[in-house]
Amino acid sequence: MTFPPREAYKAQARVLKALAHESRLLIIDRLAQGDCTAGELTELVGSDQSTVSKHLAVLRAHGIVDDRREGNGVRYRLVTRCVTSFFSCAVNVIRERS
Repeated sequence: MTFPPREAYKAQARVLKALAHESRLLIIDRLAQGDCTAGELTELVGSDQSTVSKHLAVLRAHGIVDDRREGNGVRYRLVTRCVTSFFSCAVNVIRERS
């Protein structure tokens, strides 16, 4: 069996680090249901807008979410829908440990 070069593992680790935060997981879960505004995400996360913006920037930088201007606001959407499969995998790991 041939394994990808070490750089591929480093790239994967960067994506996993982008997902490794409760607030970012909340954002991804919400966006899996459809597009929404930054204000909606701020309310959902329960943090100030600048903190949520930083989380969104991390997710954007890794190609997980995207944004578009809509009037005076910004709407966000989930680009890489497959990341939601991590949720069910994580639940399975938790169940196995219980």
